[in-house]
Amino acid sequence: MKEKFKVEDILPHRYPFLFVDRIVELEPGKRAVAEKNVSVNEPYFQGHFPGYPVMPGVLILEAMAQTSGLIILSMQEHRGKIGLLAGMERARIRRSVLPGDKLMMHAELVNVKSNICFIDAKAYVDNDLVAECRFIMALQGSRIFTGENQPHAKSSEGDEESKT
Repeated sequence: MKEKFKVEDILPHRYPFLFVDRIVELEPGKRAVAEKNVSVNEPYFQGHFPGYPVMPGVLILEAMAQTSGLIILSMQEHRGKIGLLAGMERARIRRSVLPGDKLMMHAELVNVKSNICFIDAKAYVDNDLVAECRFIMALQGSRIFTGENQPHAKSSEGDEESKT
C-alpha cells in the first residue's frame, strides 16, 4: 500500500508562510511533486499589485524550496529537522502566476554532501514552465549553521558598536 503523506507532518512551515497545499507524489530521498492553489485571497495580493495581483517571484521560489524540503525531511533519519535555505543557483522566473492558477512544483534530489543537499526544482502552471532553480539546503545542525556562523547569532563586538 502506498504511504500517504501530509504536508504539515513533514514541513515546519505554517500559515501564512506555508506555500504547499498538497503533496501529489513523494519518494523520500528522491523526488516530490506538490501543488499550491493560488487564491485571490492570498494576503500578499493586497500590495503586489493593487488592481493587478501577481504572485511575487520570491514566493514562487519559496513554494519550490518547500517542495524540495519534502524530499529530505520525509526521510526517516531527518524527520523533525529543519531544512535551511543555504543558496540558490540558476534561479529563473519565466512567467507570472496569477490568482486562480494551480502552481505545480516538481523537485528532484541531485546530490547530498554531509548535511548539504542539492535539489533541482521546477514550477508549472497548466504545463507551462513558470520557474526553475537549483536549491542548496542545509539541514538543521549541520556545521555551516552552528555557533557564531548562525545567520541570527549576535557578536559581542557588534553589540558594543551599535550602542555607540
